[in-house]
Amino acid sequence: MNRLARWARAEWGLLYVTVREALVGRRLRAIPMTLGAVMLTAVVQIVQNQSWGYGPVQHLGGVRAEDPLWPALLRTPLSLFVPALDLPVWGALVQVLFVFGIAEICLGRPRTLVIAYAATLAGTLYARVGIRLGFDSLLGLPASDARVVDTGPSAAVVGLAVYVGWRHGARRTAGAVAAAMAVEVMLKGNLAGKEHLAAIVAVVVPIVVSRLRHRRRRRSRALLGRPGGPLPASGPHRSAPVGVMARVRR
Repeated sequence: MNRLARWARAEWGLLYVTVREALVGRRLRAIPMTLGAVMLTAVVQIVQNQSWGYGPVQHLGGVRAEDPLWPALLRTPLSLFVPALDLPVWGALVQVLFVFGIAEICLGRPRTLVIAYAATLAGTLYARVGIRLGFDSLLGLPASDARVVDTGPSAAVVGLAVYVGWRHGARRTAGAVAAAMAVEVMLKGNLAGKEHLAAIVAVVVPIVVSRLRHRRRRRSRALLGRPGGPLPASGPHRSAPVGVMARVRR
């Protein structure tokens, strides 16, 4: 039991402390965007189940791969908050509350929105590519999927879960989410599963770029710290940081 507790503390300790401190200190004020997203999703669900509301919701937030590209792109942001009609709405609400809430606290509102939109957009664009590739291709989709209404927060939730997990030390959890999505594709091979993989790819790219930049900075610092290493650039109106100059003088 102690071993399991140590593993859980190492895996989720940073996430737990970050989220707990925010909620204890600010309570629901820590996640205003998430609460707004939950309310918007619930309202859209109520409206689209009315005889007068289904058409407007689909016109503003319904995305299909067969739609022209630019109208589909304009509908993509709202499509994130349009629950799929064939799935229970409480699942979408729980996903948004839990994952968006953690992301809003750990990443901040702007980055959470960017990652969520990038993941959703990646799924939307993949659907078009997959249909062009055809069902015979490993990454392809059947032509009938072009008429499937492609909405809901699942791609954004998957993308945020992987991104937050990786950035805040829960890397095994992020890997488990990615592996679960891969298994889903192997077992079902449906549109939703492959869009989830596209969402993961979309958030892995900035993670890789960030790590490469971090390694480059560390190498630069290491070179500047070596005796006889390259001196920092200087000019008439520019001087090197004090810490760097102190190391060079040594």
